[in-house]
Amino acid sequence: MLDDTLRQRIDQEVGSNDVVLFMKGTPVFPQCGFSAVVVQVLSHLGVKFKGVNVLEDPSIRDGIKEYSAWPTIPQLYVKGEFVGGCDIVREMFESGELTEMLSTHGIDARPAA
Repeated sequence: MLDDTLRQRIDQEVGSNDVVLFMKGTPVFPQCGFSAVVVQVLSHLGVKFKGVNVLEDPSIRDGIKEYSAWPTIPQLYVKGEFVGGCDIVREMFESGELTEMLSTHGIDARPAA
């Protein structure tokens, strides 16, 4: 069960950043292939985002799964809304849906030339 303190910490991260990626490792040094793929997609689109390294805090690592009702990491949030994990982000990127969704939310997303 997600306690109130942990829920508030996650709410704070999700609410105070336009784009947040709960991931294993950091944006500069992802520590799993799935996290690396999402970092690569966001970087390719030029999206500024905050990475939260779940490996540094086991309570966040477990809590984010309950928070989103999503069993895996990484997890991407845009303007407080849960988007999905690696496969969903990759599929949305490939279809153009991710760029469109980011733009709809006022996030500048332009593929690198």
